[in-house]
Amino acid sequence: TALVKMLSSCSKVGDPRPGEPYKGGAFCAFLPGNREGQKTAMLLKKAFERGLTFQIKSCNGEERVTWGPIPHKTSWDGGKPRNGYPDAQYLREVCTVL
Repeated sequence: TALVKMLSSCSKVGDPRPGEPYKGGAFCAFLPGNREGQKTAMLLKKAFERGLTFQIKSCNGEERVTWGPIPHKTSWDGGKPRNGYPDAQYLREVCTVL
């Protein structure tokens, strides 16, 4: 199961330039298509709706949308070192963070 979100919005208090528009990006994360993966997808959706999935960071004088503190699997493979599978602990770890 893949989760893809496109963002384009205004920053909020605590961001580098609150109230200023910023350009979003395309982000993709993967979850297993089982019961645990579906439960995690629901929790990630709630986190997204609450503005916890992404953050805005300044880089060379330009604001950029980046992943927030919630860990995501952005690759089908490569294991934990490359934010991919296999990673037997991922669903437990992400649910703890959520």
